[in-house]
Amino acid sequence: MLPIPDEYHLYLKLEKALSANTIDAYERDLQKLTVYLSEAHVKPEEATTEILRDFIIEISSLGIHPRSQARILSSIKSFYHFLIYKDVIDNDPTELLESPKTGLRLPEVLSLNEIDDIVSAIDLSKPEGQRNKAIIEVLYGSGLRVSELIGLQLSKMYMDEGYMLVEGKGSKQRLVPMSPQAMKQIELWKTDRNLLDIKKGNEDCLFLNRRGSKLTRDMIFKIVKELALLAGIRKNVSPHTFRHSFATHLLENGANLRAIQQLLGHESITTTEIYTHIDVHFLRQTVLECHPFYRDSNKSRE
Repeated sequence: MLPIPDEYHLYLKLEKALSANTIDAYERDLQKLTVYLSEAHVKPEEATTEILRDFIIEISSLGIHPRSQARILSSIKSFYHFLIYKDVIDNDPTELLESPKTGLRLPEVLSLNEIDDIVSAIDLSKPEGQRNKAIIEVLYGSGLRVSELIGLQLSKMYMDEGYMLVEGKGSKQRLVPMSPQAMKQIELWKTDRNLLDIKKGNEDCLFLNRRGSKLTRDMIFKIVKELALLAGIRKNVSPHTFRHSFATHLLENGANLRAIQQLLGHESITTTEIYTHIDVHFLRQTVLECHPFYRDSNKSRE
């Protein structure tokens, strides 16, 4: 098996500014390709478009989901861009490769009533109750990713200004506004937090477990799943559902898509468009209220 060049790892980290998780995924995908090429006795720099297309076909035949196939293809394209960048090859054999059709997967969106039900399901008599309420308010009020939520730092919470400094994908930072309700619940949580025996190295971490250590992604998922179950919500609710709901509710109430893009920390507006799922009722109401034929339906027309 051909080794993954250290230079490629640095290229992904420094030039492409990818997160550690994305880099790991790209390198695992590239290992799949190097195994395939080595079995075909072809060096990576000698691979043609036809050989790479055969590799994608083989991946597809294994029953791998189209979204995973698309990511693998993205990894391969990145590697060959790197080879061009290093002057190892002159022509890009991935240029004519097409991504598999993944289809549009509309995200689950919670209604305001459902979000209220989840908040109401929190037992504030439990030690973690106030923390969990603050977590839900921040998830929905600011549309953060899970990784961003667990990485929030006290020193970067600007409560007087109503902003927090968030570190997103690729260690890129952005200022995100906080809702008044989220700020209130954070302040209440900080009172409980001060009673914890905080472990060394976690002093600046906003959300902690009862042992004074930083929360994990799995713990946030567990909290959200349990609260949704207690609230009697049958939808497939995850922490990301609050992010979808945040963006969709902003859009429904007239927010500009570019503003939503900035708030979510998306580099491309096309990524934000997945969050523009709006329910049929809202679309109908929009037509009824805004289209002149509907709005003026009580007026006679020739």
